[in-house]
This record gives sequence, C-alpha cells and structure tokens, in this order.
Amino acid sequence: MTHDRHLVSPPWDDYELLDSGDNMKLERFGRITIARPETQALWAKWRPQIWKEADAEFVFRDKKGAWDIKKPVPERWELSWNGICFGARLTRFKHTGVFPEQSPNWQWLTDTIATLEKPNVLNLFGYTGVASLAAAHAGAFVTHVDASKQSLDWANLNAKLSHVDEGSIRWILDDALAFAKREARRGTTYDGIILDPPAFGRGAKGEVWKIEEDFPVLLRSLKDLLSEKPGSFFLVNGYAAGYASRSFAQAVEGMFGNVNGEAGELHIKESSSERVIPSGIYVRFTR
Repeated sequence: MTHDRHLVSPPWDDYELLDSGDNMKLERFGRITIARPETQALWAKWRPQIWKEADAEFVFRDKKGAWDIKKPVPERWELSWNGICFGARLTRFKHTGVFPEQSPNWQWLTDTIATLEKPNVLNLFGYTGVASLAAAHAGAFVTHVDASKQSLDWANLNAKLSHVDEGSIRWILDDALAFAKREARRGTTYDGIILDPPAFGRGAKGEVWKIEEDFPVLLRSLKDLLSEKPGSFFLVNGYAAGYASRSFAQAVEGMFGNVNGEAGELHIKESSSERVIPSGIYVRFTR
C-alpha cells in the first residue's frame, strides 16, 4: 500500500523561495533573484516590498513569454546542494534547469543508494541530471536517458562541475519508452529506476509521447526492468503531468502490486512564512 505524504523542500544555501502571491513567485538561485509566473499562488504577496530586488522577471507580452532582465545576469551560474554542483540558466520556458522541489527526493535517493552496493540505476527523462548526480554521488552507476541533446549536454556539464567520475554515468540520447522496451527485451535489470515524464514530448527521432497513452505502457516495461532484490527502488515524479498523486500511485500499484511506498505532493516552503507552493507530485517505494 502506498501511503499519502507531502514532501516539503526547505530553503538551502543556494536556493530560497523569498515570497509568492498574485500568481507569481520570487526565488533566489545563488546570488540571482528571479520573479516568474506561478499558477498555484492564488494568495496575496506576503512581502511585496522585496520584489524590486529581482534581477530578472519572466513576463508575457502578446501571449509570448520572455525574460525582462533588470540587472546583469550571467548566461550560466553555478549552484550546489549537499556537495553536488550544477549550473542554472534563464531558459525561454521560464525554468532555470533546477527544480528545488526535488530536494527531498534527492535526499531519499542518497539515503536509499547508501544501503546498496554499487547499484545500477536508470534515470529516464533525465533532463539536466541533478537526480543522476545525486545517485552517482551516493555510489550508483547511472544510465541517464533523455531525448534532448541540449538537455543531455547540460547534464553532462553538471556532472563535470560536480567532478563525478566519468565512469559513473552512461549518457543515452534516446526516446525513454523505446529505450525501456529494448532493455526489457534484452533482459536487463536495474536496482533503481527514476523517471519524470512530461505530459507531452517528442523523442530523439520524433517519437510522440502522450502521458495518458504511453505512461501505462512504460510502466509495463519498467516492471520487467526493476530488480526483485531487497532494497531496489522506484521513483516517479510528475511536474506538469496534470494528474493527482493518487492517480500515479494507483497506476504504480496496479503494475508493481502491493508496494510499501509513499505518494503525495511536492511543496516548496517560503523562507519567511509557513506557506508552501505545491510544485508537483511523486510516488516512490523500495522493495
């Protein structure tokens, strides 16, 4: 049975949710402060006076979004979390390549992998690779799969910033579903599986991913890929999938059986109040 539990990401040295409200959030990534849209922030701003500190704001003009740079912002700057280093950028999709709501999952990966002996871990839809870095840093050999060469290059650069051993991560430019199906046919197994599927996407060869159609198919392959060994683990996130965590949990339970795990929302806590911003969902379990 998967138990319901919300995970809260508190501030750390290189990240802080300063304030939120009026459909916006104000965050500090290292020394850079940014304001960007946040549909969950239905409330009023708590500290409206500090918003003038923003170095950049993501704004919409004529239905097109772009960054309004108010102060000099480098093209890329470095951040760290628990000894793991990675780069942040202002992307045209309003993201920075860093998802701080994942920090409780990074810690869970670190703690879980520490109980295993050099596990093989698969990270599908790996994006900029912070989860892969956390896994490798904890002692895993990671197969990192993403269909975007730009994201794969970014993840590779992050690995270099973290001084991760080059032999600890295998980089694969491929469609996640196609790769998983091939691995299942080969009889490959992994001691841990991480995935963060989008609602819609395209593979490296133009394959179309629709979560409502392809997620159940992917789960069938992942069931074959996950080792039966005690301590093996599974973690799925949904940043913008549009589903409740219970929907994900029941899909996982329907495929893997009566697992002992957790599911819920991912929250980011403001640094100066008890308010949180819901920022995604997750399901995770260990055997």
